[in-house]
Amino acid sequence: MLHSAFHKMELSTSPLKTQVISVLVAVVLLVSVSRGECRKGRALEENSDFEYSAISCRAHSASVVDFGGVGDGKTENTKAFQDAVNELSKYGSDGGAQLFVPAGKWLTSSFSLTSHFTLFLHKDAVLLASQDINQWPVIKPLPSYGRGRDAAAGRYTSLIFGTNLTDVIITGDNGTIDGQGALWWQRFHGSKGHLKYTRPYLIELMYTDGIQISNLTLLNSPSWNLHPVYSSNILIQGITILAPVRSPNTDGINPDSCTNTRIEDCYIVSGDDCVAVKSGWDEYGIAYGMPTKHLVIRRLTCISPYSAVIALGSEMSGGIEDVRAEDILAIDSESGVRIKTGIGRGGYVKEIYVRGMTMKTMKWAFWMTGNYGSHADNNYDPNALPVIQGINYRDMVAENVSMAARLEGISGDPFTGICISNVTIHLAAKAKKVPWTCTDVEGISSGVTPTPCSSLSDQGPEKSAALCDFPAESLAIDTLQLQKCSYRMNDP
Repeated sequence: MLHSAFHKMELSTSPLKTQVISVLVAVVLLVSVSRGECRKGRALEENSDFEYSAISCRAHSASVVDFGGVGDGKTENTKAFQDAVNELSKYGSDGGAQLFVPAGKWLTSSFSLTSHFTLFLHKDAVLLASQDINQWPVIKPLPSYGRGRDAAAGRYTSLIFGTNLTDVIITGDNGTIDGQGALWWQRFHGSKGHLKYTRPYLIELMYTDGIQISNLTLLNSPSWNLHPVYSSNILIQGITILAPVRSPNTDGINPDSCTNTRIEDCYIVSGDDCVAVKSGWDEYGIAYGMPTKHLVIRRLTCISPYSAVIALGSEMSGGIEDVRAEDILAIDSESGVRIKTGIGRGGYVKEIYVRGMTMKTMKWAFWMTGNYGSHADNNYDPNALPVIQGINYRDMVAENVSMAARLEGISGDPFTGICISNVTIHLAAKAKKVPWTCTDVEGISSGVTPTPCSSLSDQGPEKSAALCDFPAESLAIDTLQLQKCSYRMNDP
């Protein structure tokens, strides 16, 4: 009987041509998403077609309804989702499988994915995270962190979770995943009891090679939204992330000890950093020794009044290198690019390149912090000093900015190789009297307004075109070719 639930499909593949869209289109997308939330859901009819672009197409498919799922917003569907994944996992060596989530509201707690697998959400499908904390499994802290972020013990498993996998896709026709995070935020603040474990994320994939997360709207995460960790070859594309700007630690996208990651065409409104690049915490991250490297961020729009658009750290003890960000729009955010580290972190942040950034209404354009606290425990090594070098910013415009930059290295451990070129910062009417503050930093500048501090030696405006070069060669993740997957759901 179970096999009768599955459907044969027609499948075709063709290379997907890369589409270059402006970040303003992402803003329009957000409006359409908001309107789409008002539409009444429609069940997917049999014999209908749907298409999407993906790193892999699948040979087999099923709907969560086939496993007893009920999309009424009240029925618990965790078992239906997990049973579906478990059954479809047997097709991993036979072309892989897809689980379709039709229109409806699907209440669920955490479930785990499998390899060679696609989770696809209909445009009117909403995954609702369960409000019953007792239904959320607890797992050990990450080895590169040594403890949970909210509490010393373990952590609640993410809503969608996976570990030791290959070729995993989470996508849709702009379907929604709603973390219903208010309950968790209240517990974090102590108004409804305290947390014994760290809050869950919306999506976390560990030790996984080949990840695509695309064309979804993520709402109200209990904590971080997307967390690929100890993983490689990752595409995050066309994601809208929305959370109240005062919600605690609702980071948008946090690549953590990952290699070859591409983040593009995303719109994020967050209570914390929109993108936070990480690689482990103090002595645990140093011991684990897995950096985040070869990261591309492009066409990102961010609103984060109390945090950074792009943050490097503070958990950077395994190292961060070769990060390339371009075509970034920052609106009403605390800082454009922030490096966060401190004594005891160890590790390094190097070969960072940012260009083509537009900032509107900011506290700081650039912020480097060498005295960031928040240690995992008291066993960190005070002699573990971070290396911050090769930081390149060019071709940027900012308006209505309170202060151009606050650059604070570490005494005896200066941040070096800072290069800022062709950057114009228009200060707000009530801006700070001193637009730049610099301590324990060394570097050069050219064509920067207002004039930087003397520790960023002015090379003259004629040198601006030749300084702070963005790498010309492409990274491997940029050569990734998507396929166009076409499915027809036939009667069994």
